[in-house]
Amino acid sequence: MDLTAAEKVAATGAPFLIAHRAGNDLLRLRSAEELGISLVEADIHLFAGRLEVRHLKTVGPVPILWDRWELAAPWAPRLLLDRLLMAAGPRTELMLDLKGRDRRLARKVAACLDAHGAGRRVTVCSRNWRMLRPLSGRSDVRLVHSVGSRGQLAALRRLLGRQRIAGVSIHQRLLDPAVVAELKREVELLLSWPVETPAEARRLAGWGVDGLISKRFDLLAPALPGVATG
Repeated sequence: MDLTAAEKVAATGAPFLIAHRAGNDLLRLRSAEELGISLVEADIHLFAGRLEVRHLKTVGPVPILWDRWELAAPWAPRLLLDRLLMAAGPRTELMLDLKGRDRRLARKVAACLDAHGAGRRVTVCSRNWRMLRPLSGRSDVRLVHSVGSRGQLAALRRLLGRQRIAGVSIHQRLLDPAVVAELKREVELLLSWPVETPAEARRLAGWGVDGLISKRFDLLAPALPGVATG
């Protein structure tokens, strides 16, 4: 049986790369798989009843896609989660980042996994932690609490004493050696983003971060021989 990302960390002690947003595009997915990246992240939105895989946002119900200075045509074809699950290689572990606040999203993701993800283990994360609850208790899903602000870090600390949290994905600006050590005592898997340079990767790995989330995974993989990809 193939090891999960957490099992690889436990077995080797080496941090691993996560291909940030690579699951949003099938060509990027293939690039990550060819490099042997063990975990591929994809952003999941619920729009018009569909599980769309994209980072770009919509303008409410209007199908215009945007993010900061980027716009996309509303008629452009959109990747759906069922197709991503079927396209990903059998050894690829997907990290599904649930976006928005509609709790139907998590329930629809669970149904999609049942229909199209049989035998596939996935990681599911969100900054809206309530979105994770409908997926709790599934043996095929690791739940990761995403933390992007100091307020969320404080809220996470309050949770840690009351419930088991399998994984945390946290913005690197919130980390230092003491915070990493604190979180590593409490969670199975500690991930951080954005990691875009070899210096950032080495610093975080030296502190003990398990997973390095990077949009530049294609450049970091050959530059960091001590970091695991597969």
